[in-house]
Amino acid sequence: MYGKQTETAIAALSRLAEVWDEGRTRLSAAEIADQRGLPRAMVAKILSALSQANLVNGSPGPGGGYALARAPHFMRLREPYDLFEREDTSNNCPFGGGVCGVGDPCAMHDRLKAMQGAIRKLLEETTFEIFRKAVQEDGLQPVAKGVKPEQPRDTYRAPHPRRKPS
Repeated sequence: MYGKQTETAIAALSRLAEVWDEGRTRLSAAEIADQRGLPRAMVAKILSALSQANLVNGSPGPGGGYALARAPHFMRLREPYDLFEREDTSNNCPFGGGVCGVGDPCAMHDRLKAMQGAIRKLLEETTFEIFRKAVQEDGLQPVAKGVKPEQPRDTYRAPHPRRKPS
């Protein structure tokens, strides 16, 4: 759906949304990285880019850290996506050969268009308020990395192929 930089940006922004209190609470890059199970250096780099794009406010030194630049209900997932993702301007069909939009569509065309529309809608309509509400109002607590749930649920991640023993 999107790359590692976008995923890390959404993870950092969602953590800042979870603690949103008009920007009084600030978290360091290290705190965000550790709480999300992400590499500290990558989170620091992403937060720097988010600060330059006016999505977060950062302040150095003791008591410093990062906070959202505005309330989570005014920030859409589309913003970090647009910052880190490049639009694919190619009109080559990767699945059926030829040029997409010319001649008969490939076997995947309609499904891909529907998926693209659903992703666009998700990015446009979802604000970071969903994360603030989940933690502050609904009491959701993310599961720490490495914890095995008693009742696993379906994941949105692509399944890894099972290797057969040699």
